[in-house]
Amino acid sequence: MELLAIVWTQTAVKQRNYVFNYWNERNQSNVFSTKLNKEIKATTKLLQTFPHLGKATTYPNTRTLLVIKNYSLLYQVTETHIIVVGFWDNRQSPQRLLDFLSGV
Repeated sequence: MELLAIVWTQTAVKQRNYVFNYWNERNQSNVFSTKLNKEIKATTKLLQTFPHLGKATTYPNTRTLLVIKNYSLLYQVTETHIIVVGFWDNRQSPQRLLDFLSGV
């Protein structure tokens, strides 16, 4: 069985980088960001084998999976790809997530 390719949207990359930059500046160190990035890679690797591991959302073909503590990946599965559409800090307002998912 061939593993699904992981593709990050520009929005998801921006969200992830924002979180990394926040923690780098707050802690004056990249230790937490490095740890978080390792967890993200481990999670996406797991998704390549078990693409439907995440919880289905109310949005068509969109799933969510907790990466570490307060962060989740939002992704969609196709026949050949896992498309990461968002990297979300779960401490944010749920309405912001709904707005994000609906494209507002």
